[in-house]
Amino acid sequence: MDSILSLILIIVTSVVSSTLLGSNAQSIKSSHLLDLFIRDYTFKSLDKHFRTGMVQSVNLPANLSGIRVDMVRYRCGSLRRYGAQLKEFHLHTGVIVHPCIERVMLIRQNLGYNWSSMYYSNYDLSGYKLVSPIIGLFAYNADYDVNSSNPFQLGILAGERPLTIDFTNEEGGGGGGGIVPLCASFEENGRMTLATPLSSMPRVCVAKTHGHFGLVIEDSAREPYRKRISQWKVAVGSTIGAALGAFLLGLLLVAMLVRVKKRSRMEELERRAYEEEALQVSMVGHVRAPTAAGTRTTPVLEHEYIPPPR
Repeated sequence: MDSILSLILIIVTSVVSSTLLGSNAQSIKSSHLLDLFIRDYTFKSLDKHFRTGMVQSVNLPANLSGIRVDMVRYRCGSLRRYGAQLKEFHLHTGVIVHPCIERVMLIRQNLGYNWSSMYYSNYDLSGYKLVSPIIGLFAYNADYDVNSSNPFQLGILAGERPLTIDFTNEEGGGGGGGIVPLCASFEENGRMTLATPLSSMPRVCVAKTHGHFGLVIEDSAREPYRKRISQWKVAVGSTIGAALGAFLLGLLLVAMLVRVKKRSRMEELERRAYEEEALQVSMVGHVRAPTAAGTRTTPVLEHEYIPPPR
């Protein structure tokens, strides 16, 4: 009887847990919540006796179908000395995980195309479209108990050589038509950072730390709209530039006319001053008229006249 009750209790608990996990999966609307859900489910579903250095897959609930998760545990010192390869991610020697006391668990995510579309609502992808699924790499503490109820995230920092992410085996991992895609890094603050892939390997990206990554190209459907916007900006800029140029040209012409008029006036005043100095002018009523000098030469008789005597 006890065994039957125990079996019923296990079945009921399993059904309830599956229902809760399914409802939680359906309510996930942000990439951060999805990371937390994958982390918790991974830690709760794995056997604590799994071997260090062995990659294991994680089977997520059916409501998260399309997402592929793999995990592996390392000693911090070994990871730094030898590096690691986890699916698309290659951690070279010298990689640092902090703060790490003894062991670290790496969890790799591949969200597939369906769940990757979540990033269109969480990040500003205007003008670009994804041509690869979003993949992620995160590190968590695994020092004492792999089934820890409160695992905390660790930081991954590349050494002299950066982390590499290889999208070669992903379908649609290129833009097609000779278009070289851009490497997109989705940061925790909601920003998307773009960079060019390796010149020798156009589907291989590099990174300095953990996070989510993908390949994007410019959205050709938005090109006509962007061209119309550019043409409108050019037209408005040309109109404003022409108006400003006409205004400045008008100011220049006015300044030149004022200068010419002022110079003519100065020449007229100089001419009048010269004439008045050469020929004295005085006012006769309301008329300016030339006048002679105030002193005249006194006439002198050539022979002195002597009157006759009386």
